[in-house]
Amino acid sequence: MKTLAQIRKNTNLLAWSIGLVYLWFGALKLFPGISPAEQLATSTIETLTFGLIPSFLSIKLLAIWEVVVGIGLILNFKRNLIIKLALVHMVFTFTPLFSQTELSFNYLPYGFTLVGQYIVKNVIIIAALLHLYREDN
Repeated sequence: MKTLAQIRKNTNLLAWSIGLVYLWFGALKLFPGISPAEQLATSTIETLTFGLIPSFLSIKLLAIWEVVVGIGLILNFKRNLIIKLALVHMVFTFTPLFSQTELSFNYLPYGFTLVGQYIVKNVIIIAALLHLYREDN
């Protein structure tokens, strides 16, 4: 049977690994043309906001959101709030599956493109975040 210390160590490793991914991907978005997800992110945010937020601003806001989530998870700062922010972000990452099907699928509804696979892998991150949230409550 695992001790509480062992469980905490395992959940910290999970939080750190998700935090690192968030920090890295968010940091890339701070520099125009560096993130391979930049165009997908800006077009998704444009769809979600009905074009009310200019793309140069929306990508910076997303980058800041992701960096904050990453740092929060790595430093274990207000983890429940940070997990909620990450879960909101994760829900919105699925938008292109419905709004940009030509980018997400080769064959609807099961033949994903690389973009579609990039999106669907977020199911794993969601499960891990829910696990972390449950461990904290």
